[in-house]
Amino acid sequence: MRNEKGQFIKGHSSSPNTQFKNGEHWRTPQQFREKSYLEAEYLEKKRSTGEIAEEFGVTDAAIIFWLKRYGIPRRSISEARAEKHWGVSGEDNPMFGRTGADSPQWKGGCTPERQAFYASLEWSKVCALVWRRDKAICQRCGEKSSNSLKMHIHHIAPFAVRELRAEPTNLLLICETCHHWIHSKKNKYKEFIEEGRS
Repeated sequence: MRNEKGQFIKGHSSSPNTQFKNGEHWRTPQQFREKSYLEAEYLEKKRSTGEIAEEFGVTDAAIIFWLKRYGIPRRSISEARAEKHWGVSGEDNPMFGRTGADSPQWKGGCTPERQAFYASLEWSKVCALVWRRDKAICQRCGEKSSNSLKMHIHHIAPFAVRELRAEPTNLLLICETCHHWIHSKKNKYKEFIEEGRS
């Protein structure tokens, strides 16, 4: 029922058959909106917000909203990591026991060797030579070295090629940004990388 201004009159009902009754809600009831359910699933069973959200086809944000609404404390990152099962462990893990040359990340065991080489007098001398030869200028973008521009020595043929590690013709002075670009997917034509090697 409306007054002469077209406003609803308080206490009068226009359509009692279709209006919501006291305690009713327009949303279909869902378990994740119940405090007891969230306490049982999130606190006791230690399920993540993502797992609960996936069960109901909603976003993490929806579950987090109801946790906050009921004052249910959220887990910290370290607590969540301690509870999460990070894939298969033990012999069921396809990487179980694959160390050294059996690992896909194997680089020929050159890490300590690399550290020793970069600390050597030979490397120090060749670096000084490359800096002088390239005049402290990035050989890709042409920027000159400064306090704000970090420079790297880049191997055209990779470090794994022992005979070229300290060969000046295999080394270029490159700024940090260009060095990242050279080793990125953006370098489609493998510029500054010897053909057939990465």
